Amino acid sequence: MKKNKAWIIVLAVLVIMLLGTISSYNKLVNLSESVDAQWGQVENQLQSRYDKIPNLVATVKGYANHEKEVFESLADARAKMAGARSINEQVEAANAMESALSRLLVVVENYPELKADQQFNQLMYEISGTENRIAVERMRYNDSVKSYNSRVKRFPTVMLANMFGYEPRAYFEAAKGAEVAPKVEF
Repeated sequence: MKKNKAWIIVLAVLVIMLLGTISSYNKLVNLSESVDAQWGQVENQLQSRYDKIPNLVATVKGYANHEKEVFESLADARAKMAGARSINEQVEAANAMESALSRLLVVVENYPELKADQQFNQLMYEISGTENRIAVERMRYNDSVKSYNSRVKRFPTVMLANMFGYEPRAYFEAAKGAEVAPKVEF
């Protein structure tokens, strides 16, 4: 009888450990999927920006034909975005796009008649809204990465994560120099 009780206790402990392992694994899967889904939201907003840039460029070009370098940097950034495959490449391309847009806004400041144009103002309003949505989605993505990374690094989940190949994810970080506002001169 005592032998049966011992086996039942051992079996109960094994079942509890198995259920804990399954629960931890499922939590890792859910957090990983949450990070991927949130990155999808960032990509949606980046695509929206990507789609609006040609209209902005066409509008500004009508007023500032000689600002060739700015338009080329925007075209290069847009091409970089189209060719980006990994999250790191997409982050790099998004940062290049932000830098190019900042330079474009400096050019716009030199053309008061452009700032008075209704089409331009509507486009800038849309792009401004898109930029705000990108910022919000980046924040949500980084929050998802934080939750996921915290789980992946905690003991004893770290052993399970290593066993199944779950590694910490990279945060979406601002480009170097982003903390410096573009200089606007009249």
